[in-house]
Formats: sequence, C-alpha cells, structure tokens
Amino acid sequence: MHFPTVALALAFTLILTVVESTPVDSRVLSSRTLGSTGSYTVSGLGARKQQLINCGANYLDMAIAMLDNDWNTGAELNSNLCLDISLRHESMNHYGEGIWFAGQRDGASGLTNPNTQDIQNYKDAVYWIRDQLEYYNNADLNQENLVPTEKIRNIAIIAHVDHGKTTLVDQLLRQSGTIKQLSATEQVLFTPTASAASTITADSAIDNGFITRVMDSNDLERERGITILSKCTSIIYGGNLINIVDTPGHADFGGEVERILSMVDGVALVVDATEGPMTQTRFVLSKALGRGLRPLVVLNKADRPTARPVQVESDLFDLFATLGATDEQVEYPLLYASAKQGWAQDTAPTTPPAGSATMDLVSSSTDMTSLFDLILTHVQPPTSLDRTQPFSMLTVQIESDPYVGMLYLGRIHTGILQVGDTVWAVDTEGNKVGEGKVKKIYARKGLERIEKNAAGAGEIVSIAGIKNGGINVTLVHPEGWGEEGPKPLPSTPIDPPTISIFVHANDSPLAGQEGSKLTSQMIRDRIYKEAETNVALTVLPGPTSESLELRGRGVLHLGVLLETLRREGFELGVGPPKAVMIPDADPEAPPGRMLEPIEECTVLVKEEYAGSVVQKLTMRKGEMISYDADEDGWVKVVMEIPARGLIGYMAGEFKNDVHGQGTINHIFKAYEPFKGAIDTGRNGALISMAAGEPSGYAIAPLQARGTMFIHPGGQVYPGMVVGESSKSQDIYINPCVKKQLTNIRAAAADEKIVLSSPRIMSLEESLAYMGDDELVEITPMNIRLRKAVLDPKKRQQKKK
Repeated sequence: MHFPTVALALAFTLILTVVESTPVDSRVLSSRTLGSTGSYTVSGLGARKQQLINCGANYLDMAIAMLDNDWNTGAELNSNLCLDISLRHESMNHYGEGIWFAGQRDGASGLTNPNTQDIQNYKDAVYWIRDQLEYYNNADLNQENLVPTEKIRNIAIIAHVDHGKTTLVDQLLRQSGTIKQLSATEQVLFTPTASAASTITADSAIDNGFITRVMDSNDLERERGITILSKCTSIIYGGNLINIVDTPGHADFGGEVERILSMVDGVALVVDATEGPMTQTRFVLSKALGRGLRPLVVLNKADRPTARPVQVESDLFDLFATLGATDEQVEYPLLYASAKQGWAQDTAPTTPPAGSATMDLVSSSTDMTSLFDLILTHVQPPTSLDRTQPFSMLTVQIESDPYVGMLYLGRIHTGILQVGDTVWAVDTEGNKVGEGKVKKIYARKGLERIEKNAAGAGEIVSIAGIKNGGINVTLVHPEGWGEEGPKPLPSTPIDPPTISIFVHANDSPLAGQEGSKLTSQMIRDRIYKEAETNVALTVLPGPTSESLELRGRGVLHLGVLLETLRREGFELGVGPPKAVMIPDADPEAPPGRMLEPIEECTVLVKEEYAGSVVQKLTMRKGEMISYDADEDGWVKVVMEIPARGLIGYMAGEFKNDVHGQGTINHIFKAYEPFKGAIDTGRNGALISMAAGEPSGYAIAPLQARGTMFIHPGGQVYPGMVVGESSKSQDIYINPCVKKQLTNIRAAAADEKIVLSSPRIMSLEESLAYMGDDELVEITPMNIRLRKAVLDPKKRQQKKK
C-alpha cells in the first residue's frame, strides 16, 4: 500500500478515536470553521508557498469537519488530499510540526492507542493551523495589505511585581497558537538559563512542552525573575490582531510603563487575589486612568485556597474611587483567572469537594477564551485615528538590529507609511532633529518580526532607516501639514528621578586587571547612549571632569544599569546613593528650605515581626498610615518614609528582621520638606591594612571582630572594606597573614581552622550598604567595597 494511504488510514483512525472518546473542544466551533480551500488564495505569494497553504488547508478542513462530526464533508475532502510526501512534510513543518501525527515529527506509522496528551497535542495542532490559515486568508499582516482599524486591539498588561503578568502573557501566546509546543526531542535539547527552576512550575524553563516567560528575553530578567523592559507582541484571534504590551511590575521601572501607555487603547490590570492592590498597582492604575483608558481587571491566582476575592474586589473599588476614576472607568469588567493553570472565567471558583486531594479552588473554565473575548469587546479599536492625514508616529522605544540598524517602535497616529517614504524626526519643541528614507517596516507576530510594505494608523510597528531619532521624538511625513508644517505629538510626562549616584572610572590598585573598557570617555559615551533609550534615567555632569551623576527611580533601577555595564566589560567606581533634593518653590517657605522625595512603603509581614519593622522604619523618619491584620497572622503596614531612609534598610536588614517571612515595596509619593538627619545605626567597617591574598589562617581569629565579606583567596588592598565591625568604630585588620613554615613546633600548630560563611552582597545590596565615605568598585568579575580615600592618614585629615 502506498505510504500516504497507510498514513491517511491511521490518521482517520486517530480522528475517529478523538471524536468518539472526547467531546469537541469549546474552541472548535462550526461558526469559526473556515471555508473551502479556494478561499485560501493569497495574492503576492510564490507558487510553492501557495501549494503549501492549499495542502495545509485540505488537511485542516478534513480535520475540523471530522471533529465536528461532518463525515460526509470529511470523506469528500479525502479525495483532495495532497499525496506529495515531500510537499506534505514541508507543509506540515510550516504549520507547526503537522496535524497528522499529533505533534510527532515525521511519524511514519501514525499513533496507536492515543492517550489524553496525544489527543490534546493533535487538537492543539489543528487549532494552530486553523489560526495560521485564518491569518493568511485575512491577509491582515502580509506585505500587501493594511490591517483594518476595526480589527486592531492594542492593550497593555499592567500589575504589581509578581502578580502574574508575564505568565498570563505566556498563556495568551500559547492558547492563541502563536508559540508552538516543543516536541519531546526539542525539550531534551533545550538548554535553560542558569536561573531556571528544576521542577515543572510556572517559573520553570519548560512547562508542558512550552518555554515559559518567553517575553523575558533579557539575561538579567531571566536571572532575577522580574520584567525590566516593556515588550510588544501580537496574536491573531478570531480574525483580529491583538497587540499586547508586557510591562514591568517593579516601581523602579515605572518609566517603562509610563512611556508605552500612549500607544494602547486599553489595559488589563492584573491583581493577586490574595495580596490585593499593592503600591505598583496604584501607580500603574493612576497612569492608565489619567490617560482616560478603560481598564479590565483580572484577579489572578484565584485558584489558591488563600484567595480572598470579595475583600480584594472591595479594595479595588476603593482604589478606583481614590484615584478619581470616571463613572465609565469604575464600571470595569472583572475576570477570575489562574495564569499558571491557563484559565479565566467571569465567576469566582468554588471550593473543592470533600475528600479532594488538593486545596485549590475549582474552576468551570479550562482556557482563556473569556479573556480573549473580553479584550475584543471591551478594548476599543483605534477607529478614531485618521488614515487620510499625513503620517505621524511618536517613538516610545528604540531597538537595534545588526542588519538594518536602529528600529523606532511606536503606534502610528495618523496616515499610512510605506517603504521608501521620506520621514522627518521632530523633537518635543517642534525642531527637526533627523530624517531618513524608510528601509523596513516591521510588525510583530508572536516573538517574530513580520516585514511589511505598508502600515496604517492604529498599527504598532518598528521603522528602520531614520537617522538621529529618539525616545519621545515624533516621526512625520514632511508634506501635507499646511503652512505651519509638521507638529510634534504630545509625549507622556515621566515622573522625576528620586535617587542619584556618582560614577567614574575605576582607580583602585586592582584597576585594569579584568575589564576591557576602562577610560572615563568610554564610560561617558556608553551612559549617554543608554540615556537615549532609558527614559527614567537622567545624566548630569559630576563634581569632577572624570565623573557623571546618574539619577534614577531607585537603587534597583540604577543597579541594573551598572550590572549591564559590568557585563559589557566596564570597570567603574560608584559612590553612595543619595536622595535627589530640590529647592522649595513656595514663596512662603523659609529661604533655603529643601524638599526630599517621600515614598509610600507597603510591608506585608508576619505579625510577630511587625513590631521590629515598624520600629526600624520609624527611626528612619517613617510615619504610619495604616496597620491591617488578617486571620492568618499576616499584617499589612503602610508607611510614608523618606527615600533615603529606605536605602540602607532594604539592603539586607529587612530580611533579618522578618526572618524571610515578609515583603517590602515602595513607590514615589511626593516631594516634602526635609525631615532631618537619619541615624541608620550601621556599625563600623573592617578595613584591610595590607595588600595580597587573604588566608584562612588570618581570617579565623578576625571573625571575632565582626562579619567578614571575603573568603580565602582573591585579592585585597589597603583601604578595602573586608567586613563589618561589631562596634561602631572602623577597625584596621590584616587578612593576609600567612602561617610561618618553620621547624619550631608550637602548641597550637595543628589546631583546626573553622571559618564562617562570609556575607556576599549583590550589587544592589552593596550600593545600599556603603557609607558616605565609601565606594563600590565594579569589575566584570568582582564587586568590592572600599573607602573613597584609600590612604588612612588622608582619610583622617579629611574628617577634621
């Protein structure tokens, strides 16, 4: 028997087994079934690609017909199947590894006795190919056609850190068929990042055959488990193009959220069903409401037994009212979801039946259909944007491509852009700062760039070919604006930075041994280049010609930048972080009064440790706003505290106070009059008075003096901080003493040396820990704490 005939018979057997043993999935509906093969003809494609589309269409029509129990249509389509083995394999590879063998690559014998996973793989492949053919049939993103504005939805996913934004985006990409499930062989060959968990959880490298956290493509994001940069992706659902922007949840990266809100028409506010609204929830929601966006709310992790949806819904309503939401914005739709489990529904999950093996709540939904449909109905399409006007677009992000150069990302505000058009770059003052001819236009489909010949108002695209563009720069067509000429589009204001540090080239005795970029000019050029894309970063001249002042949203914001420079081969010396002070502009204020940034700090901690935390924050000029305890012994404390009061406390002292059972979050509130000096109570330093390699013989007796920051090996130098003293004064020690190798025996010659584990601090912890007279030395291989003035005599003279 001919091979395709055998495979066809086995495939029919599999389909029959699927239909008889399992109900038709809710995502496969007759109303969404595509038409006949002839409707898949797409203009502008090569003959071979058209053959692939037709071949895949035949398979798909047959599969959907049989899943819908339409056996007559299935039998009729059987006679039209593509029997060219090479064409079939190429077609199926093009459409997601093939629907023939339930996701198994080039299976010659088909599947016998398919299990539940085989059937689900088969169905997922059918759905994926259906969406691909629907994409080609609509030709929404191909090189010839513009996307109709009524078929576009632009939405941002916003939330507090760890409330599940990125996991939710993962599920939307999976269930829309935008990313494929890895085969068993591909999973074995997949190499996860060093930070990936070893078990199958939502934070694993692989989850049920899918790569997790696909939007967190940056190495630092993967390692730290947080989203740092806003990223845009898109999916095709129901013949509509949904552009999704994944945003950071940490307050230090709030600037990433502010700048992308100008290119979306709605937001999905994700809130943890247990924690409820937190500091960043308030921040991102206030920005969205301020732009007039209508949010939809997703209560994530609603399957957890600790979920308290009623109280969280009440807190959310109060938050909307406090932020001055309009009547239309307050009438927000709400869904209950579990991004980890991959479902969303409009009713709260129920308690598990008696005797259940799990405590998780029970849902009536099995997928994200409710969320997909809600996005289409609640988020308004950008039909108000005029495509008859000249082209204009506000740049919100800059990307780099090794082949086409700089890419300027944004949503087209007016008009239509085509490859070859001449475009000007106009700054916020209306001055022309650059121009160029459009070389490439890219849209997004999943994680890939799709090249286009044209794009219209409402589409989110990246443009190549423009010189001297930038963030918040308007790209416009130079003609058609009348006598006044092109005008810049309004840009989103960014909240001011609150923390500053000084950086300069590394000048320690060990400088130049590890890095490749050492000069102040190289550091200056790189930082100014970073400031072009990092909208929340401000760069100012330093106190000397060799230094720069960096201002950012917090220690983590600046720490991520320094870590990036470190990995690129730079060596830096970094001064202690300081709060950004501004003069009081109130005419009635006393002369010379300064204002400092005040943070709203939210602490979630076990009740037995709450007293210590409140005491420490009060010592740092904190004022309590609320204190709420729940039945499970957890306390939520909200305090207002100067930003400088949090810098040292969050470096590690907080972890010790709560014994690992608490979280602390903060967000900028306002500038208020200076609160006075703060005594952080940090002990003195253990300072090396010798250069060389530390030895266990020398460190062992020095452990009684305090906590060590170093271990045997490595290098130290005079003036380097090698530990924290147990007293308030600095102590000079010699960690490089070696055991004398002589022939004179001593009573203690063979004593066992016992060393405690040193305290190894991360870059952010080192920045927050150092004192006013100290610096952090950053090299590609080491992070060292040192005194700003290495010579002890000069240090004493400077104190006088």
